[in-house]
Amino acid sequence: MTKTAWVFPGQGSQKIGMGGDLVEFPNAENKFSQAEKILGWSVLEICQNPEDKVSHTLYTQPCLYVIESILAELIQEKGHQPNLVAGHSLGEYVALHVAGVFDFETGLKLVKKRAELMDSAAGGMMAALMGFDEKQLAEIIKNTPDLVLANDNSSGQVVISGTPEAVETALSQVKAKKAVKLNVSGAFHSPLMAPAATEFQEFLDAVSFNDAEVPVISNVDPTPTTEATVLKQRLSEQMTGSVRWREICLTLPEAGVEKVVEIGPGKVLTGLIKRTCPNLKLENITSAADLPTQ
Repeated sequence: MTKTAWVFPGQGSQKIGMGGDLVEFPNAENKFSQAEKILGWSVLEICQNPEDKVSHTLYTQPCLYVIESILAELIQEKGHQPNLVAGHSLGEYVALHVAGVFDFETGLKLVKKRAELMDSAAGGMMAALMGFDEKQLAEIIKNTPDLVLANDNSSGQVVISGTPEAVETALSQVKAKKAVKLNVSGAFHSPLMAPAATEFQEFLDAVSFNDAEVPVISNVDPTPTTEATVLKQRLSEQMTGSVRWREICLTLPEAGVEKVVEIGPGKVLTGLIKRTCPNLKLENITSAADLPTQ
């Protein structure tokens, strides 16, 4: 049997129209109904809205969690199971649900709270850099207060996060092929999210975690584990900690993984994995059309 990892994308992978083809599945219909009771709004209506409401943080995170969870459960109904799971930022919540750490409703309540807190965060900035000098960037981050490496995605793509002044300073100094300021309200995955993280912690403390049924690789620590207490602690650090995706990619072959399936809209994660681990077999399940037939 081929050892397989399932990975789940986060904010930025959303697109208008996603999830619309899932309503034909009874279990998916039930999940959308459950989600509406928890959220107070319809995931499908937000995703189909032509004004791109789905790209508003408040909506993006719950919508991705619901749709990715449904896709994963539809794959599981066919008898497929991962040997290991991981998710990028928001995607880690889907990974934990799929691994049996908490049920669908519990995960969605956590994501709802997370999205509300992150959406209300202000005073920060994030920027993606492509084709940069790693040593130079590390030096700039070291010498610039209130600036961190938020997402270490691959050798050719990272995201920096911090105060607007800090990010602007870095952008004026770093040599990069491309630099893009991200359309987000706050400095996600940085110490500037500490007030939101503290409030989220109170919410998280009240939630019970189960030991995972398959190992989970967390954003802040790419060591696979199934221990509930460890997974909970790592998740509590995620809002202020860096997403160590490049290290997660490198961990996959070390763990014996031969195939990676990205479950969710877009192909961002498989693109990053291909850059870091070109020998892994990659597959994408972005919609109902990609679901296995058996």
